[in-house]
Amino acid sequence: MPILIAAATDAELACLVRGIGPGRPLRHRLVEHTLNGRELHVLVTGIGMVATASWCSRALTESRYDLAVNLGLCGSFDGSLAPGMVVHVVSDCLAELGAEDGDQFLTLRQLGLEDRMDSRLGAAALVNDHPPDIAALGRLPKVRGITVNTVHGHEPSIAATVERLGPQIESMEGAAFMYACLMHQVPFAQIRAVSNVVERRNRAAWKVREALDALSRAALDVVTGS
Repeated sequence: MPILIAAATDAELACLVRGIGPGRPLRHRLVEHTLNGRELHVLVTGIGMVATASWCSRALTESRYDLAVNLGLCGSFDGSLAPGMVVHVVSDCLAELGAEDGDQFLTLRQLGLEDRMDSRLGAAALVNDHPPDIAALGRLPKVRGITVNTVHGHEPSIAATVERLGPQIESMEGAAFMYACLMHQVPFAQIRAVSNVVERRNRAAWKVREALDALSRAALDVVTGS
């Protein structure tokens, strides 16, 4: 069976899959590709958790896969995870799913809503309990992530999130991809390269090109089983 490779943007796939570039957008359609004899289905979902969950779930419904891999960039809360590093996100959560009560954040469990929805979303985190047994994947640092609609760039908000959840990285798609794979019972891996430190927005310090290059090398090793 093929492998599903999903990313939010063309750029996160361009170095991995030949023939994909800015002039050939892939958004919202699967493109079949062969890499070292492995059949790949490549999907660019668009940015954000709604687009990612919707398009990944559609792909996972229409075809059967041995493995699904989410590639992307992320911001780092952890000083040991510098821009350019590649990580394997094994735990992720929808950081904003809940309610505010003044300065306090209330989870679904605290709101008494956990029994009205999928228990995986009510849990503290979505966890990849059985990651694929791939040597290249095992060499990547395992990290805790959060998925957000609004990336952090305000010091009080960053501090509150770190205190509440203790994340190491953040993205706008990761938990949505993981949830779709858990729903469809497909083995999966979320692989991300750090492009920036989570701080007040400072594009001058971002290492996007370096992160994309590192991501493509790591993804190639994982997909080919190196």
